Amino acid sequence: MTIIRLNDQIRLTRKEIEVFTKITDIEPVGIRTLEDLEAYVARCKAHYWGVSEQTEFVHWLIDREYRQCRQVA
Repeated sequence: MTIIRLNDQIRLTRKEIEVFTKITDIEPVGIRTLEDLEAYVARCKAHYWGVSEQTEFVHWLIDREYRQCRQVA
């Protein structure tokens, strides 16, 4: 996956959008900056809150995809 970046603006690729949507069932719309992406991640984690193994796994998946986007950006 390769996030597209131009100065402070970013754009998630179609594949990144598909992966985030598959993990969270929440489509990442309106993501134009890294701050937008951070807010999206926080919103998804807040939606899937708790201490169960399943919740921890979902958070781990979200974090993994977020880190991959940040590394490219």
